[in-house]
Amino acid sequence: MTEPQDWAAAMGAALEEARLASHHDDVPVGAALVGPSGDIAALDHNRREQRGDATAHAEMLVIATVSRNRGNWRLDEHTLVVTLEPCPMCAMAAVWARVDRIVYGAADPKAGAAWSLYNIPQDERLNHRCEIVAGVREDECRTLLEDFFTQRR
Repeated sequence: MTEPQDWAAAMGAALEEARLASHHDDVPVGAALVGPSGDIAALDHNRREQRGDATAHAEMLVIATVSRNRGNWRLDEHTLVVTLEPCPMCAMAAVWARVDRIVYGAADPKAGAAWSLYNIPQDERLNHRCEIVAGVREDECRTLLEDFFTQRR
């Protein structure tokens, strides 16, 4: 598994993806799924507006892509890197997929489910738990979101 210093590079790739979301009026959230070797197995960004699909969050899309490509829903030894703290749906998907670790940039005090409001990935009542690493390139991630919402208001 990759070392913590590698999360900044993966977050950079997720940030690049996040910037693409605003091209189709989606909230700029990007995700990378990093495989056991440290290589990025999938990249994507929010596509809810583009697809008209409430479940088309960046995290859901990369989990689905890698599961489909591997022919296996179990993503042991993978790390989900995302620019914004996952919501309950995405946090639970990471648990169901058996992702080892969730790395995120900006906290989400209104809907965060990997520490802010809930801590789904580390809930001891569940059969799997994910390590959480928060605050990677946090300022860049938060600024991207703030700029998007400032422009929309």
